[in-house]
Amino acid sequence: MKREISGQSSPLLSAQGLEAPALTKAQLAELLFEQIGLNKRESKDMVDAFFELMAERLAQGEDVKLSGFGNFQIRTKAPRPGRNPRTGELIPIEARRVVTFHASSKLKEQIQQELLPGKA
Repeated sequence: MKREISGQSSPLLSAQGLEAPALTKAQLAELLFEQIGLNKRESKDMVDAFFELMAERLAQGEDVKLSGFGNFQIRTKAPRPGRNPRTGELIPIEARRVVTFHASSKLKEQIQQELLPGKA
């Protein structure tokens, strides 16, 4: 599976051969090691730093925008009544902040193309 970067086909971070149902941070670090040539320690540190920076910015209430991928945003949910499904008891749900993700149109198109390979 080749990724397209700036309109050019590139083997950068090709995830072929990954058999797990989810892509993990360890697998991302391994891909950086194999395909870019960083050493394993640098690869792991880079992946950790990337996600740490994203988490910090989101915790500060800032949006995180990844061009061609999507936007992560913080949304404040208002308090609301909830219900224990087992007992039916009413339980108040407190206000909280949640992270939402909105995929970019490029990502949505790529997902559709992979789902329907005959369409391009």
